[in-house]
Amino acid sequence: MKTRCAWCEKDDLYRDYHDNEWGKPVYDDPTLFEFLILETFQAGLSWYTVLAKRENFRNAFDQFELTKVAQYTNEKIDALCQDTGIIRNKLKIKAAVTNAQAFIKIQEEFGSFSKYIWGFVDGKPIDNKPQTLKDVPATTPLSDALSKDLKKRGFKFVGSTVVYAHMQATGMVNDHVADCFTREPNKKQ
Repeated sequence: MKTRCAWCEKDDLYRDYHDNEWGKPVYDDPTLFEFLILETFQAGLSWYTVLAKRENFRNAFDQFELTKVAQYTNEKIDALCQDTGIIRNKLKIKAAVTNAQAFIKIQEEFGSFSKYIWGFVDGKPIDNKPQTLKDVPATTPLSDALSKDLKKRGFKFVGSTVVYAHMQATGMVNDHVADCFTREPNKKQ
């Protein structure tokens, strides 16, 4: 039997996400954008709530096609507010549009969003090597700095906790606990 981080034992959806995505480095802009939008919708909610609606979000937000989301009109925003398959928070929906526009500006300035965001960790994941879940922080000085910079660049719903969750999800930090099988992928279970 595989030993995993305790937070993912809820069901197969969580386990699959943990085993195949969480903490694995992501360097492509489309996936970084998807996670950024999903994390902003998580603000104040559980990640499970967002994860369970992920396919609905993909459909509602045009597969997170950056240029399309950046051009959403008030009519599209109103339509999304009526979509029962997603989290219907108008401020977060508007933030998705604003964040898409800010994301494009970062791409223009840095060549890619990936280059910008990974620059905060010198292009390599930080391995925190937590022993237990109690050792995993909700924020760090680095997530504070990244959050502050994103806000300065016009992003919304990117507080330090949301940013740290994004860093974990996209593998900028490795917070798999010591006995989690994903820490040593070649280890036999």
